[in-house]
Amino acid sequence: MTDEPVPSPAPGAEDHLALDFVNSAVALPGGQFIDLLGTPESTNQWLFDRGLAPADAGVREMCVTQLRSLRENLRSLFAARVTGVPALPSALSAVNDALSKAPTAALLQWDEKTGPYRATPCPTNEILDRALATLAANGADLLTGPDAERLTRCDSAPCNRYLLRHGRRQWCSTRCGDRARAARAYARRAGAGKAG
Repeated sequence: MTDEPVPSPAPGAEDHLALDFVNSAVALPGGQFIDLLGTPESTNQWLFDRGLAPADAGVREMCVTQLRSLRENLRSLFAARVTGVPALPSALSAVNDALSKAPTAALLQWDEKTGPYRATPCPTNEILDRALATLAANGADLLTGPDAERLTRCDSAPCNRYLLRHGRRQWCSTRCGDRARAARAYARRAGAGKAG
């Protein structure tokens, strides 16, 4: 863990919750690392901030472990998509398992004042299942939808975040872009010094 500020969301994360989720573990220069799902409290806050759990959900370490596992399996599927290699069957199985954890049909409800409406009930004991299913579904939608062609990994080592490419941009943030440009400039200067 580090005292570094959390990087701003990568391009596309505002439209794809799964991209934000996969990027909740961030590698930084100098061997630093930020994990927004590092503790039950930070995980509860992350879920709450994204409308996936109430503020008082009381997330436990077991829940955090399940979420981190789904994150790594989605990350594996994103990597397979970006590099054009076959997906690990275990990652597919894990995401499909998460997809099946919550019902998808919104039930018909009736409010005495406003009348009929549809809602998917979520008992407290199903909060984690619903969050896992939502994140898995969003990841599956991203991998199979029109934005899948734009999915890429940040091109600035050691950053491990994914983003949706826009034009030629290959970096998840201005900071990563500056670092990559500086590294290329340094490599050019070092190469020019050896040639002379």
